[in-house]
Amino acid sequence: MEGCEAILTLRLITNPERTGTLGAVLRGTAKTGSDLKSQKSQQDTKRRVSEAASKLSLSDWKPTCCPPVKQHRKTLRWKIELEPWASERHNLEDEALRFIKYITTPQVSCENPGFPVLHNDGEEVQRSWVLCLDNRFSLARCINTRHCRVYSVGLGGEDKWLERALAKAGCEVHCFDPSIKEAHLQDSHMWLHRLSVDWRDPNPAIPAQRQHGSTKKLATILNDFGHRQVDVLKLDMESAEWKILENLVLEGVLPSVGLLLLEVHVHWAGFEVGGDEPSVVRYWFSLLRELERSHFRLYHSYSDPAKPHLFLQKILHNASSAYVLGWVNTHYSPR
Repeated sequence: MEGCEAILTLRLITNPERTGTLGAVLRGTAKTGSDLKSQKSQQDTKRRVSEAASKLSLSDWKPTCCPPVKQHRKTLRWKIELEPWASERHNLEDEALRFIKYITTPQVSCENPGFPVLHNDGEEVQRSWVLCLDNRFSLARCINTRHCRVYSVGLGGEDKWLERALAKAGCEVHCFDPSIKEAHLQDSHMWLHRLSVDWRDPNPAIPAQRQHGSTKKLATILNDFGHRQVDVLKLDMESAEWKILENLVLEGVLPSVGLLLLEVHVHWAGFEVGGDEPSVVRYWFSLLRELERSHFRLYHSYSDPAKPHLFLQKILHNASSAYVLGWVNTHYSPR
């Protein structure tokens, strides 16, 4: 701090026009240079300089020895913003109608939803998990240049035809599956990890050997793997998707994702989703609206006709019990 005081004093002396009274004080002391040799005059000058400096605003000077420290701190969020009710009646009928209309109405058209390498070996083209390879967005370029990273999050047992195709196209594919036998292994050009993605990290007070499998939040996995971005994130979590999606929103992970493929289940509320039926659907709708606020746009919606038509265990608006949704981040820029 002594260096800062010295620079402040120097700035005040060399800028008499800005300091006003201080300039006059220093000019007066300059005329009596012989008196400054005495200890009393030196103390008197010091006192007057200090008094004049105290009258100045801090904005009048900027110390060069002590630059301000920039704070890079994320704003923590503890809950999502709930959207207004669909109607004044706050009933399930109106909430369900708004929600179903929202998830079945694409917001952007994808002019190139396919890619030749995905239709290999005469395999039937899958209509459920569809990518958006439109040149307006970044994924097509990432695949063409073989600089693409894919995270596939599931619970085991689901078909991984899309993951195998993307690995064959040159993408770095990571599949998180708690059912595999080894912690990490490589199969068909894909990395398989015995890990379940959750909306919370394990409680550190519980020993690892007592926990049922290894679970982590996606933000923690990204940090552990040293990955800053994921070009494709596929979530098939059998009703855990709502709380995982909420965690991605609250922890600010969504801007790091280029394309989100998400299966949502609506035959029941989902794990740890509480409230009455209208409140549950309002919560679902609010979560998806958070995607839109993060510059994601719905380009694909698919419902399997073979699945039951149940919406919270009721038959409503011919709704299916599950939908596969494709969202593209229109502001995503690969690094």
